[in-house]
Amino acid sequence: MASRSAAQSKLNQVVQIIGEALHTEVCSIYLLRDGVLELFATRGLKQDAVHVTKMALGEGLVGTIAENVETLNLDEATSHPDFAYKPETGEELFHSFAGVPIVRRERAVGVLAVQHSDQRRYDDVEIEALQTVAMVLAELIAGAGLIDEGGPGSGSQRDTGPVRLEGLKLVEGMARGRAVYHQPRIEIEHTVAEDTDVERHRLISAFAKMRDQIERMTKETDFGVAGEHQDVLAMYKMFAYDEGWIRRINEAIDSGLTAEAAIERVQQRTRMRMREIADPLLADRMHDLEDLSNRLLRIVSGQLGTAAQLGLRQDSILIARNLGPAELLEYDRRRLKGVVLEEGSLTAHVTIVARAMGIAVLGRVKDVRRTIGEGDWLLLDGTQGSLIVRPTTTMDEAFDARMIVGQKRRAEFAAMRDLPAVTKDGQRIELMINAGLRDDMAALDVTGADGIGLFRTEFQFLVSATFPQRERQQRLYREVLEAAGDRPVIFRTVDIGGDKALPYMNQADGATEENPALGWRAIRLALERAALMKVQARALIEAASGRTLNVMFPMVSEPWEFDEAHALFEEQRKWVHGRNRVPPAAVRYGTMLEVPALAESLDMILPKLDFLSIGTNDLTQFLFAADRANPKLAERYDWLSPAILRFIARVTRESHAASVPVGVCGEMGGRTLEAMALIGLGIGRLSITPAAVGPVKAMIRSLDAGVLRAQIGALLARPVRSLRSDLAAWATENEVVIA
Repeated sequence: MASRSAAQSKLNQVVQIIGEALHTEVCSIYLLRDGVLELFATRGLKQDAVHVTKMALGEGLVGTIAENVETLNLDEATSHPDFAYKPETGEELFHSFAGVPIVRRERAVGVLAVQHSDQRRYDDVEIEALQTVAMVLAELIAGAGLIDEGGPGSGSQRDTGPVRLEGLKLVEGMARGRAVYHQPRIEIEHTVAEDTDVERHRLISAFAKMRDQIERMTKETDFGVAGEHQDVLAMYKMFAYDEGWIRRINEAIDSGLTAEAAIERVQQRTRMRMREIADPLLADRMHDLEDLSNRLLRIVSGQLGTAAQLGLRQDSILIARNLGPAELLEYDRRRLKGVVLEEGSLTAHVTIVARAMGIAVLGRVKDVRRTIGEGDWLLLDGTQGSLIVRPTTTMDEAFDARMIVGQKRRAEFAAMRDLPAVTKDGQRIELMINAGLRDDMAALDVTGADGIGLFRTEFQFLVSATFPQRERQQRLYREVLEAAGDRPVIFRTVDIGGDKALPYMNQADGATEENPALGWRAIRLALERAALMKVQARALIEAASGRTLNVMFPMVSEPWEFDEAHALFEEQRKWVHGRNRVPPAAVRYGTMLEVPALAESLDMILPKLDFLSIGTNDLTQFLFAADRANPKLAERYDWLSPAILRFIARVTRESHAASVPVGVCGEMGGRTLEAMALIGLGIGRLSITPAAVGPVKAMIRSLDAGVLRAQIGALLARPVRSLRSDLAAWATENEVVIA
């Protein structure tokens, strides 16, 4: 690095040194030039291929590494679906392959790759060595002007006209404002340390300042009400004191990096691991660690802080790859109107905190840096899942009109809050809401809902660093019941496992499930981990002291599963009663019908039930064998297809015959046209999101359920793909309010 030789000569020496140190036959460096990856130096491949072999981003293994900014480590290169053979290199002799991206300014500007004739995976320590070298190489090649500084992804090719981007609705709402990037780019000017002791002391000082900031922030934060976001912040603070993270940064300093480079080195490793993590909850916790890395890097470098620390000067939409919960809390809530994330998920900690703050959030938005410039005017529609960049005057006016309409409609719905959900012909529909956090209970009074039809108890488990203790669970359940007052709350026992894996729970064989939705989860896991369910049962029973407790078991496939869960709860009820503690006034037991198999045993299970809830989200994917997370199938199977409606009609008939109340939990009941169809099938209870209560109540009060019930049977007898158009036409003809 320090020599005065030409950059090409340095790279030629680097590949020799790496090849000898790792005892690998091939070491190659590819650099991004003119939009393509060019073989710039190699040891082991044919020298004639240098500056001749070129690959586009996404082409071959090297192109895949650069495009995805990810590491590959393969014992057989040809086994990878993106393998592309380049005959001029002579690489047919080699089997094993490992490559790491050379990253500068958050994008790959090259690839460092090694190959060997034997089939073997490179050790983690070898991969980490390559990643450290790649970081140092980034400084060398940038200083020598060997790469495209303004290439794809850099933002230099940004459009200037209006653009519409789509994303994932994380927190609903509409917002407008100027684009503000959360994190100004931090340039690491020096990667190689002159004195590692000095760098270590700089790191220790930065950690002390960061922890002081976080302690001060969490003490000052006030939402007005207690909430699960407080657990999120407690866990975030725990990460700041994580000894493993500190040790990894110190190890990077020991290898000869500056404090800034060491933090960035560990951060790059975290990002690459995040791409390999299938479990979204564990990935969200890794995002918190990245948030802390950014904060630490800003402190140790002394460079300007985030947009929050600089201050918002006008109504703003915040743009970030991802955010930690503490970083969001630093912003002025009067001027922060919305958030756009390149990543993000419904279970991310920042989503939970944003919901508590009432800020609209759109996630999974692609091409953000390429499309949006600092200060661009943005229209964020968190209800439709869209973002308009640099809108025309007409677009702005249309958005404004939608906001006004939305405000008027919300006012109309609010005016209906105290009116009962009764159809025109006098049928009373129980209109309940879904919840999972303490904060959600406030929606009962805001919406005028009849109660909580589904309280997802697993939320407390998902945001906790360890299994919540019985006392903590009991406290949450008691607060929920007290907030509900005389209104019923149906507690669904914990639905974890599968795609809701907990990082602190050893899942054994379940960790490698190919189809987690069909796997070791919900009642299956709870019955096997009986201690977990016993703790929750006792917490619920003690919390419901003197009140009616409604318990619902998820994903029951056969009656014996309900029997075992019921027996476990009854055993705990007897235990509480035997200790002279006040038991619940009554315990009502129900189950969710999500697995189609249970419908074939209804005659055996209905006599044991106090109520039944049809879980339409999982039921639909199981009934159609269609993964609801697969974007190609998301819209393929309609909730208003004859198959799903006939299934629900049959379950409803049998439940009514057994005098068991039946309701629907899930998204289907929160859509006005679908909710109308469900009422026509005889469903008397809907449990939906709080935002859907107003529109669904307006529909109910405009509906003659008896007339619809007489009509829907004939519609179900027709062999059509969907009844959507027929039901919509009927609603229009009969002046039913459909939102």
